[in-house]
Amino acid sequence: MAGHSKWSNIQHRKGRQDARRARLFAKLIREVTVAARLGGAEPGSNPRLRLALEQAATNNVPKDSLTRAMQRGDPQDGRELEELLLEAFGPGGTAILIESLTDNHTRTIAEVRHCLNKSGAGKLADGDVGRLFRRMGRVRLAPGAREEEALEAVLENGAEDVATEHGQLVIYCSMEHLQAVRNALDSTGLRVEAAECLMRPEQRLPLEAADARRLEQLLGALEELQDVQKVYSNGPVPERADGAYRTEH
Repeated sequence: MAGHSKWSNIQHRKGRQDARRARLFAKLIREVTVAARLGGAEPGSNPRLRLALEQAATNNVPKDSLTRAMQRGDPQDGRELEELLLEAFGPGGTAILIESLTDNHTRTIAEVRHCLNKSGAGKLADGDVGRLFRRMGRVRLAPGAREEEALEAVLENGAEDVATEHGQLVIYCSMEHLQAVRNALDSTGLRVEAAECLMRPEQRLPLEAADARRLEQLLGALEELQDVQKVYSNGPVPERADGAYRTEH
């Protein structure tokens, strides 16, 4: 019986991991499709598509899936995916931004509202949340990168802030300087693990331990929704960074 129980637990855990991976793939592929539709299917002239392809490759999305995603980006494809930004409040008065790609606004809003209500600690906002965030570029370096060397490389290329998150060095910059910062790091031999655009809170709100746990659970639940691409909050940066939810929370 003990062996059977252990096997069942392994299978159950693997099933959850596979489901999470499938959801991540779907989100990354949708972003490639929308980026291609908005800016064309040539990564060299479409920064958003280039970033989407890099993120997909980092997460091992199959190349043929990405090729089909770019083909679906053709405006003649017929299926309209639109960007939807929802604002909400979470535990302890935290601000939450929810970026979605959807072909049905009504469905997406209903699913997000249900998730917030179910948590017992969140609700949709009517506005004023977006002003608490700033859209920025972020470059995450591979573990072991030296801060002094990274600073020397990017100081004259538009970098605005350097921080350590989950043991890794990250560099923040304006969106227009993201590629310049990336190129500067590449030229020095520093290995870039990921480059992306995100919404960074202007200030973080400290929370009691119980509210921090509730916020972590809520953000994770929102990330699980099919139409949701990214979720941000101005709460504390969580301790884990395993991909179940974004490190910018």
